[in-house]
Amino acid sequence: MATYQQASDAGPVRESARITSLDLIRGVAVLGILLMNAVSFKFGTSPYFNLNAGGSETALDWTVGIFGEIFVDQKFMGLFSLLFGAGMILFIDRAAQRGRRAVMLNLWRNALLLLIGTLHYTLWIGDVLMVYAVSSVFLIALRNLKNKTLISVGVVSFALSAVCTLLVQSIANATGDPLSGIWTAGQIDTNSPIPPLFLFGYFLRALGLILMGAGLYRTGFMNGSLSPKVYRTTAIVGLAVGLPLAALGVIVTAANDYSREIAFIGQIPNTLGTIPASLGYMSLIIIWNNHGDSGFRRRLRAVGRMALTNYLAQTILGVLLLTMLLGDVGWVNRAAVLVFVFAVWAIQIWWSQAWLDRFLYGPAEWLWRCATYRSIQPLRRHAR
Repeated sequence: MATYQQASDAGPVRESARITSLDLIRGVAVLGILLMNAVSFKFGTSPYFNLNAGGSETALDWTVGIFGEIFVDQKFMGLFSLLFGAGMILFIDRAAQRGRRAVMLNLWRNALLLLIGTLHYTLWIGDVLMVYAVSSVFLIALRNLKNKTLISVGVVSFALSAVCTLLVQSIANATGDPLSGIWTAGQIDTNSPIPPLFLFGYFLRALGLILMGAGLYRTGFMNGSLSPKVYRTTAIVGLAVGLPLAALGVIVTAANDYSREIAFIGQIPNTLGTIPASLGYMSLIIIWNNHGDSGFRRRLRAVGRMALTNYLAQTILGVLLLTMLLGDVGWVNRAAVLVFVFAVWAIQIWWSQAWLDRFLYGPAEWLWRCATYRSIQPLRRHAR
C-alpha cells in the first residue's frame, strides 16, 4: 500500500512522510505532458490543436497524432492538475499541523510559482504554472467545503469550460475569424476576443480539476487506501467512457475536414472525456503502485519527486532542440518528434533517480523550498 506518515518537523516534508502513490502518478503525468507539448515546440500552437495544420506528412505521423488525441491530449494534464489540487491541500494540512500560518505560507509559495511560471512563459507560450498559481487562490478560499461539495464545484467549473468553448466557436463563426495561430497557421490576433476567451476556458478547466483533486485527495482516493475494487471499477468505467469520447472528437473533426467551423466544437467530446479518462489512468497507476515495489517504479517516483525540475527541463530541451536547432528542418515531423520524446524520457528516468541518490530534492524544487521557507534548506543527503 502507499505509505503515508505525517512529518513532525517544522520544515519541508521528510522522505518518510511522502505518499508514494502521489509521486508515481506525478512521475507518469509529467512524462505524459511532454507527449502533449513536444509537437508545439517544433510546429507551434495550431498543429497542437489541429492535426492537419502541420507535421502530419506520412501515415505514421497521422497514427502518432490520432493516438495522441485519443490517449494523451488533456488526460495527462488532467492528472497533473488533479495532483496540484491534492498537493496544495497536503501542504496546507501539514503546515497547519506544524503550527505555521498555513494560508499565508501557501499564498507566498504560489506567488513564487507565479514568478516561476512567468519566467517559463517568456521561454515558451504553453506554460501552465501561472494558471495553477492563480487557481490556488480559489482553492484556498474554498478549501473548507465538504469533499463532495468541493468536487461538485470543480465539476461545474470544468463543465463551464465546455460552455466557454461553445461560445468561442459561435463568435468565430459569426465573425469569420480565421483563428490564426490557434487552428490555422499564422500569428495570433491579439485584438480578437477569441484568444482571451479560449484561455479563460482553459483556466476554468484547470481550476475545476484542481478543486476536484483537492476533494478526491481528502477522500483517501489518491493515497491508494481505498479498496482494490474501487480502483478497478474507476479504471474500467473511466476509460470506457473517456477514451471513446476522445475518439468521437477525432472523428467529428476529421469528418468535417478539420474545418475552422468545427475547430472548437470538435474538442468538446475530448474535454468531457478528460475527467473519466484521467481518473481511469490514475486508478491504474494506484493499482500498480499498490502491487509492490520495483526499480522502475522507484525511478518513476523519482521523476515525480522532481516534477517541477523535469517539467522546466522538458521545455528547455524542446526549445533548444526542436525550436532553435531543428525549427527550420523539413524532415522533422510528428514521428521524429516522438523520437525526441522517448530520448527525453530515458534521460529523465535515469537522471531523476541518479540525482535523488545524492540529493534530497530536485534543483528547482530545492530553490522553491528555500524561497518558500526563506531559509537555506538541506540539499545533500549527508546533510541530514
